[in-house]
Order: sequence, then C-alpha cells, then structure tokens
Amino acid sequence: MSSLLLQNLSYQYDGQAVIKNLDLTVEQNEIVCLLGASGCGKTTTLKAIAGLIQPQQGKVVINGQCMSDEAQFVAPQHRNIGMMFQDYALFPHLTVAQNIAFGLNKLDKSEREKRVAEMLELVHLNNFKSRYPHELSGGQQQRVAIARALAYRPNLLLLDEPFSNIDAQVRYQLINDIRAIIKDQQVSAIFVSHSKDEAFAFSDKLAIMHEGQIAQLGCAKTLFQQPKNKVVAEFLGQGIYLNATRYNGAGVTTDFGDVSSMVPLSQSQQEGKIYVRPQHLELINDPLGQVSVEQQRFVGTEYVYRVRFAEQLIEVPAPADTIIDANLPVSFKIKSHAVNFFSEQELN
Repeated sequence: MSSLLLQNLSYQYDGQAVIKNLDLTVEQNEIVCLLGASGCGKTTTLKAIAGLIQPQQGKVVINGQCMSDEAQFVAPQHRNIGMMFQDYALFPHLTVAQNIAFGLNKLDKSEREKRVAEMLELVHLNNFKSRYPHELSGGQQQRVAIARALAYRPNLLLLDEPFSNIDAQVRYQLINDIRAIIKDQQVSAIFVSHSKDEAFAFSDKLAIMHEGQIAQLGCAKTLFQQPKNKVVAEFLGQGIYLNATRYNGAGVTTDFGDVSSMVPLSQSQQEGKIYVRPQHLELINDPLGQVSVEQQRFVGTEYVYRVRFAEQLIEVPAPADTIIDANLPVSFKIKSHAVNFFSEQELN
C-alpha cells in the first residue's frame, strides 16, 4: 500500500488552473520532493494533501484511506499528518518539551513524557528541553519542529521550504540530520522546495512541477541525465543548445566534433539539438573559433569564463592553470557525458 496517492487532482483559483490533472504516488518510507519555480503549483499541491484547500476534482488517498474526492472531504486535523513549515511555527511561550508535547493530548501523562523524551533523544536536544524557542539557534528550532511533527507518529510528513531560513554554512548538515531522523522513524514525506541542491540532498525522488503538472518524476540522477523535455533539462541547470545529429543511439555529431553519450539516446529523430551544461564544456583557443569571451573572473581554484555562442550565454569553468587568450578565437571541446538530445518537435 502506498503512503500517498493523488489521482487526477485539479484546483482553480480565481478561474485560473493552479493544479491540472495531477497524478502522484509516494511509496512507504519514501521522501519525494515537489520541485519547481514559484507559481508552478507545488505549495498548492501540498495544501491539497494537507486538507487546507479542497480540490475541485480528483482524489487524495493517505495510507489507503480516501481523504478527498467528489463525495467526501476529511478535515486536516483528522488526516494524521505532520507538518513542518518554513518559519518553524513553534509556540514562543512554550518550552522545547512543551512544544514537542503539544499534539500528544490523547496520551496519558507518563506516555506523553516518555514520547517527548524519545523525541528529544532522537533530535539530540536532551539538554535543551526547558529552553524557549528564542533561546535556540535556527537549526535547533528546526529540530524541535521536526520532533513535534513526528511525535504523534503521523502517516505522512509534509515539509514546506523547511531549510530556506537556515544559514548556508550549516544547512546541508541539518538536511542530512533531518533526513536520517525521518528515515529512522520510517515515515513517508512530501518536501516542497525551489532549490534543486536541497532536493538532491534530501529526497529519494523528485517531481519536477511546471504549470500545475508533474513534468517528470524520478531519482535525481535520472532526471539530470535523462530529462524528458526541455523544461526539466533547463530547470536542473544552466546550459546551451547546440545543433546535433544522432548516430547509432550512442552519440551525436556537432559543429564542435563528435560527442559520445554515457547513456543510450532515445530513438527519436536523427536531427535535433543537445543541451550541454558548463561542466561538459572545455574552452580552447582555435583559429576557427565561433565563441566569444565576454568576461573572465578568478574564483580561487578556477577561472570562470562568461561566453556567448549564437546569442546564448553560458559561464564555463576552467582550471586555474589553463590559459585561455580571450583576444584570440575561442571554441568548445565537448566532453563525453550523458547527452541530453531533443528533436526539434520536442523543443517546440
């Protein structure tokens, strides 16, 4: 049985479709990230799962129980879900222990105290149980929030941009810690983010959202190496398009030479374009160069060159000991990689 099933989910606001016929399945103990730019529908989808809004169409099923369809709608407090917000939503007048215990009113005092103690141990805050939120760092407040969300053993955990207010220096350690806590408790989770770096680090699968629909669902490596369309390819990282001809499903020919692919190419049309990311490009001085260097800057371990090709701009890294003379013609050398090849029809 899956932890979450969304079928044909649709929601309109002021006559505008925010979610369109969306389908999604989250398996037991799986962390799935709804990833996309602002306005793509990811937060609205989270609200529909939580019961904070009622979709006009479709079905929400949590742990085999229907929470929302055309015939019924279960209120948020009866869905047995945990929620973790961007601003933590801790009660300022309650201590750490009291915040964690807030949703445990159905337990007797001894059971409640035991569960709070278990959660304090899990998030490594035993020595902070009598402190108030304002006496904690952002990372510590986040640990309290996750402990409170998990304390009453929810069937599903919802996280809305939970790491955006955390200092960058400690963010990824906290991401690793909270992921480990969720896995330890064997809870499925839906994580909303606009940051692909956070999504890659935290999630088992990513659902790339675009205009209220899921453009592609899969693990980070699959989405990055084999995007189904240009929306997914471009969202996951900067790149440029180069004319290409596919051959034997194993590589492409371009104006900059042949490029072998580390993954099989789809059996689409022979002619198209490849989407090449900066790390797969190498700048070289070449008398026949078609690339112009607009800016060069030193960033410590390497140079970054801002270059233009056919009205497209891209920043290409180069080792500090690699010398590119920007006053001479410049060209690309394309490294072997998992080639993203699109036919002209797929790009339109």
